[in-house]
Amino acid sequence: MREINKKDVQASLESFLHQPVYIHLETTTGSYSAHKNEQSMTVVAFIRNAKVVCTSAKITGDGPFRAGLKTEDGWIYAEGLTDYTIDHEGRLLLAGHLPEGKLAISFQISKEPFTV
Repeated sequence: MREINKKDVQASLESFLHQPVYIHLETTTGSYSAHKNEQSMTVVAFIRNAKVVCTSAKITGDGPFRAGLKTEDGWIYAEGLTDYTIDHEGRLLLAGHLPEGKLAISFQISKEPFTV
């Protein structure tokens, strides 16, 4: 992954418009390590292979960034994004990493369902 380049991410987001795509969106405040600090509240959101058709897409901010997809029924967005890659299957993988490198949010878009 590399630091977000808004122009590249915007172009990739737009490549997913007006066709069925699959979304993976996950955020965590430490659910994988909650056992280490029982006083800390764990907050998690997870959605995998939600099939949507997007009519608009936008990345905003100066870093960390927010990326959003407009569907017929509303918006899907992720905030706190810092890094991205477009993998060999053409999937856009966006992530938000904390200063110490821990993953805080993942927002991924694909033309095919995620299998791994």
